[in-house]
Amino acid sequence: MTKNQLSSERSQRQLRVAEQIKHVLIDALKRNKFHDEELLEANLFSVAEVRISPDLKNATAYTTSLKGEEHVKNCLKALNRASGYFQKEIANQLSLKFTPRIKFVSDSSVGNVDRIEELLRKIHEEEK
Repeated sequence: MTKNQLSSERSQRQLRVAEQIKHVLIDALKRNKFHDEELLEANLFSVAEVRISPDLKNATAYTTSLKGEEHVKNCLKALNRASGYFQKEIANQLSLKFTPRIKFVSDSSVGNVDRIEELLRKIHEEEK
């Protein structure tokens, strides 16, 4: 294995901690105790995946929304402004040496699935 292959693979600890952080973030979004108007509909958000750095100090949360991709893009700034609140929730619920910094990004895989399904539907219709 090359060094790049080793660095791209995540350890069991990274996977476990990322999954725990994902659950904490989802619970915090469900409780919806935000003062920011842009996050009043935070319970419509979901965290699709969390990836954490090898040193467990930085985490990226891939978010989706029931209202679609545009809703996520509009609210990403507000989610990132509230990252301190989420870090506090993680610190309170998980026993980690360091509380990772959270960065929210849009999960584009949902949009990709929709585009692939549309292309497959077109191909299927052309074959008829």
